[in-house]
Amino acid sequence: MAQERPLVGIIMGSSSDWETMEHAANTLKELGVPHETRVVSAHRTPDLLFEYAASAEGRGIEVIIAGAGGAAHLPGMTASKTVLPVLGVPVESKALKGLDSLLSIAQMPGGIPVGTLAIGKAGATNAALLAAAILGARHPEIREALRKFRTAQTERVLANPDPAAGAVILQKQNAKNAKTAKRKRA
Repeated sequence: MAQERPLVGIIMGSSSDWETMEHAANTLKELGVPHETRVVSAHRTPDLLFEYAASAEGRGIEVIIAGAGGAAHLPGMTASKTVLPVLGVPVESKALKGLDSLLSIAQMPGGIPVGTLAIGKAGATNAALLAAAILGARHPEIREALRKFRTAQTERVLANPDPAAGAVILQKQNAKNAKTAKRKRA
């Protein structure tokens, strides 16, 4: 089967950001959304960033997810070079736990929007889901995959409505295991 042309570009400022951004890639894969991943640094490879952003639309990319930590200029600089939707994922940093990244991405000047998601794994996952929702307006198969994902999510919650009941079962199982282990030692 031939590789489908990517509809989403996932870019990150460094390979260390993959630990966060792989959640976006995994979610898109689960939904069947063709995508590509690249390390494109706003500070270390600005010419590559400009080329990537400027060429994305012509290559068939419809949404860009950009993850960055620290100064986190990647999402905003990407948005300044394309009219495609750019979703920014703040990557957790050691110094300020991603708050620096969040503020950098969220505080874009009027006229250059970046959709800013939560810090870390949740933000990366939600960026993929939001990208799928954006794509779903033009791609019915992606809209239906997203609908199935949401239905399955709802069913998982409804299947375990009382977390205390699950905790009681777990406590009983742990007590039984402890008694069995105690008998084996005796």
